[in-house]
Amino acid sequence: MNDLRQNMWSKVTVVIVNWNGERFLERCLSALLAQTVAPHEIILVDNASSDASLDIVRHFPSVRVRAQNRNLGFARGNNVAIKATGPETEWIALLNPDAFVEPRWLEALLSAAHDYPTFDIFGSKLVNTADPAVLDGAGDAYHMGGLVWRIGHGEADTDLLEQGKEVFSPCAAAALYRRSALVEVGGFDEEFFCYVEDVDLGFRLRLAGYRCLYVPVSVAHHVGSGVTGGQHSDFAVYHGHRNLVWTYVKNMPGVLFWLFLPLHLAMNLAVLAAVVLRGQGRAILCAKWDAIKGIPKMWRKRRQVQATRTATLGEIWRAMDKRILPIRRGYGGKGE
Repeated sequence: MNDLRQNMWSKVTVVIVNWNGERFLERCLSALLAQTVAPHEIILVDNASSDASLDIVRHFPSVRVRAQNRNLGFARGNNVAIKATGPETEWIALLNPDAFVEPRWLEALLSAAHDYPTFDIFGSKLVNTADPAVLDGAGDAYHMGGLVWRIGHGEADTDLLEQGKEVFSPCAAAALYRRSALVEVGGFDEEFFCYVEDVDLGFRLRLAGYRCLYVPVSVAHHVGSGVTGGQHSDFAVYHGHRNLVWTYVKNMPGVLFWLFLPLHLAMNLAVLAAVVLRGQGRAILCAKWDAIKGIPKMWRKRRQVQATRTATLGEIWRAMDKRILPIRRGYGGKGE
């Protein structure tokens, strides 16, 4: 790329958190290095992979590797990288190792940031790697009862989803955040480890007054839960359903917390029953029990989150999904 043109763009650090992603990394990094707008730097945090991940990354000398001696999880792994960026980085783009971006992925995100200055978070369109005509997600939705899902998951990629629009939060598999906003809210909650940690982050950013735009021309082909056994694995069920409760407890503001608490409890019981019936009772029961045990700690965090809230209750209300029955075709429960 022409150096003069490259200098027109804001500086972006792309962060990849990897754990045993050997079979994805070469494709992920090759696609990233073929961008029409090159990132300022690429940081890969390796969470003590036991496969050949680091051997593969050595073939990409421009990638800055931060190898860990244990698995820190997605949340803390990203925080390690965020803290490693300098003030010259204006934007941080998060990318999963099982997400393969199209050439204009980063350019489209930066163009949206320039064209929509009232937004500070931007989400990509995720398509199914096996069938790009099928959506993996067009941003994340947050229901008033505390359920979360990827918008359009499993639906055909039609013109109806080709318009940029505000969404509650992005899926962190491929998203762009203003660095100063991430620093302001303290990054990811490391106790979440993985799953729904991006929704928790998105909720806290909303409470701090930041908004998220879905950018359909920024496209990533996403495998989804590629190294954790799939989104219906016991691992995903446990972390996703534990973290759903913690996200609600920490973030649902003011009177909305008490107003929707009965619905939150009812939805948790309904999902618990459904997961038990499909044979994963141990995973979901452990998730909900550990969620309950963690409520005192999350309530202490809630006090801090709500004390710094700048968004009004009306703004949060408008950003949430308010359908009575939110689950339909296109529901892609995160961690479900």
